[in-house]
Amino acid sequence: MNIMGLRKIWYAISLALIIPGLIAMLINVKQTGAPFNLGIDFTGGTLLSLQFDKQPSIEEMRKVTDELKLGTPVIQAAGDNQVLIRVRALEEQERNELLKKLEERAGKFKLLSEDKVGPSIGKELTRNALYALGIASVLMIIYITFRFEIRFGIAAILALLHDVLVVMGVFAILRLEVDSSFVAAILTIIGYSINDTIVIFDRIRENLAMPKKGESLEEMVNKSILQTMTRSINTVLTVIFVLVALLFLGGETLRNFVLALLIGVISGAYSSIFNASPLWVDLKSWASGRTAKARA
Repeated sequence: MNIMGLRKIWYAISLALIIPGLIAMLINVKQTGAPFNLGIDFTGGTLLSLQFDKQPSIEEMRKVTDELKLGTPVIQAAGDNQVLIRVRALEEQERNELLKKLEERAGKFKLLSEDKVGPSIGKELTRNALYALGIASVLMIIYITFRFEIRFGIAAILALLHDVLVVMGVFAILRLEVDSSFVAAILTIIGYSINDTIVIFDRIRENLAMPKKGESLEEMVNKSILQTMTRSINTVLTVIFVLVALLFLGGETLRNFVLALLIGVISGAYSSIFNASPLWVDLKSWASGRTAKARA
């Protein structure tokens, strides 16, 4: 399989995946003021802690919040019949109606605490997530440059950017809720994807140290990708099997988190194989061309 010879096609596929997502983000900003359907973690809301007399039905509680049109709530069991409910900011009437319906449908309970979560926490979460992403990217470039060379680091970061944009694009297009778990999923995807890319880069470095007569750089890189292909496919499949099981059996609370991971893992496998190494070859060729022109 001539992966390197078809790299323009792989680049085109990547752009076809990324551009619709970017357009959806711009449309969402124009319509709602935000590129995503932001959850309570970002927009603020009401946090209720309830202690039920007996084990409540989470599904029944979710039906109550749906009937009252309270957005997309986060309902979590906290042990000993205790439940945490996070919903959008409630007016006094909405809050009383919610508590009344919950008692009717899910059983008697004691209200342990009620807190208001302000949007300032969401701003801090966004800022910290961007800091984490930036610091991780810089540290990865430093590490890859130290272990390989700067062009490997740039190619790896571009491949990671591809994965992040694909996941963000899907969530923007489908208007899926984005909360703190989405941020955790993005950072997990980055860590997973870079690992697969490093394995391929390591094989390229090994083959560079043992060049074959008459073998071009593209042929050597293509050989390196194919030599690690089985490992890459086997690794991603084992992760996909687990994520698919969680997607269908993990419950509503985990669904968006697992979906983001599933999309990111598949995108990460694609970018590691079809984008990262071809980008390195193109960057190396571009640098060599500039050097040749400078010498001329």
